[in-house]
Order: sequence, then structure tokens, then C-alpha cells
Amino acid sequence: MNYTLRQLEVFTKICEYKSITKAAEALHMTQPAASIQLKNFQDQFDISLTEVIGRQLYVTAFGEEIYAACINILNETKKIEETTMAYKGHLTGKMTLSIVSTAKYIMPFFLSDFLNENPGVELVMDVTNKSSVIESLNLNKVDFSLVSILPEAIAIDNIQLMSNQLYLIGSKQLKHPKKSQDPSFIADLPLIYRESGSGTRQTMERFLERHNIKPRKMLELTSNEAVKQAVIAGLGYSIVPLIGLKNELVQGELSIIPIKGMPIESSWNLIWLKSKKFSPPARAFLDYITSHKDDIMHRHFEWFEHKPKI
Repeated sequence: MNYTLRQLEVFTKICEYKSITKAAEALHMTQPAASIQLKNFQDQFDISLTEVIGRQLYVTAFGEEIYAACINILNETKKIEETTMAYKGHLTGKMTLSIVSTAKYIMPFFLSDFLNENPGVELVMDVTNKSSVIESLNLNKVDFSLVSILPEAIAIDNIQLMSNQLYLIGSKQLKHPKKSQDPSFIADLPLIYRESGSGTRQTMERFLERHNIKPRKMLELTSNEAVKQAVIAGLGYSIVPLIGLKNELVQGELSIIPIKGMPIESSWNLIWLKSKKFSPPARAFLDYITSHKDDIMHRHFEWFEHKPKI
């Protein structure tokens, strides 16, 4: 076989986008050039890597195996480049993270000083739902993930960053009880859900099931920001993480409704594959987090450590 790194890059992008055109755009190539690279790569195998049914491109089972191998090869190539630069005294290279959407209120504060101190490090961070985050981690596409619910089917290591607290919220426009209510109070409320695959939704559903509550489902939305705006507008209620509510609570747009058994508590964890071979930037970042997480918490999240007034 005589494949090139460029062929591997093109093939992996085609697998990710399921489209030659979109892959070419991502790689700043023309569509014909990407097609030629795919053809030259395919010519080295007797088994099809992709197939087109109708107008949709699909990756074959064999292609998926080759895709996984390509990812590993490209990762090792990056490590060679990064190691070379490290020996020259510079921390350079790419660091990749996938984080659940609520973690966007957390992760930037754990990254900012590290990236300012190491301008040669390139960060790629995907903000998505829990299912996609775990998939990226399992496929070894990322160095780290940030989640509040640890995956059970993957061998991982982790470091706990901070606590996660979820409360029932409603619009400040509406009247709410001042005294703590039994969880059954929620059964009469129109609830706004996150989409399937969301960790927030999973935590919310577990709480409802544990208390035998069959709620009135009002809406399903795909981001915490959308959920907050719907609640502020008076469309319903939701159970959401406190970490994303600071501004709305300060501005008096939302109320936390006291419910027995709340807040629902878990922890934000930075996780990585147990067998992960870290690049120099990823190793340096993990060392940085281990040494500085308490200071970061004190500087940026002191408000969070105090229970909100209800």
C-alpha cells in the first residue's frame, strides 16, 4: 500500500460528513480534488470503503474499520510534530475537547489562563449533547470530555472539577410557593424538556421516575438557552443546572421553586480514555488543571458555592 496522509485526512472527513462536498469545504479543497483523493485511496483496497445509495453517501462496515485506523494514524502523526516542537522548548499542537452544552458555562474558565500561557496550543472544542460527547470520546476523536454523568460502558479516568446542582425554575412573572413543596407538586406543571441524549434531560427524568411523577410535557428544546428563554416567557417550567442561571437570577427573570429533594446534585468531571496516550498539550493541560482547579473555582465560581436564595 502507498497511501498518503492527505488521503487519510480526506477519507476521515468524508466519513465524518458523509459528503464529499462538505469534506472538501472543511479541508479547503475543491470537490473534484477530494473525489480524486478518495478514489486513489480506494484503489488500494479490494473492498469498498463507501457506497452511494440514491444520492446519499454511506461508509461501509469495512470503511468504518479503516476510518478508525486512519484516526489513530493521524493522531500519532500529530504527536510526532508536537514532540519535535516540545524538544525545541515550545508547547504547540492541537488539543481537542467535547463538552455537554451546559458545560460551556464552565470550561472556558478552566482553559483561559492555560491557553494564554501557551499561545502555540490550538484548541478545538465541540459543544453538543451527552450522547455525542460520549461517542466522540469512545471513538478517540478527542483528548478530553466534560460531563456531569459518567459513562458506564467505557473505561475512563477522570478528575472532578466542581459540583453540579439542578433546580426547578419558573418565570418571575408567575406566582410560586415560598415554602418547600413535595416533588408531587411538579406533576401539575407544564414541563419543558431538553432533547433525547441530553444529560440534563436524563437527570430530570431520573428524578421524576424516582418520585413516580408523570409530568405534563409541554415542549422539547435543543439547548439550555432555549429552555431558559421559554421559561422566562412563561411557557412552562424546567429542571436545569444552576451554573447557567447566574444572569437570569441576578436580573430577576427566573425564580427557583423550592422542592424537597432539590437541588439534584452531581459533579462536573473532566474525563479521558483510560488507555489514552496524551499529546504534549493535553498532558500539560491535565497537569495544569490538577494544580490550579481550586484557584480557578475560587476566582470564578465562588458565587456558585453558596446556595441561592429561594
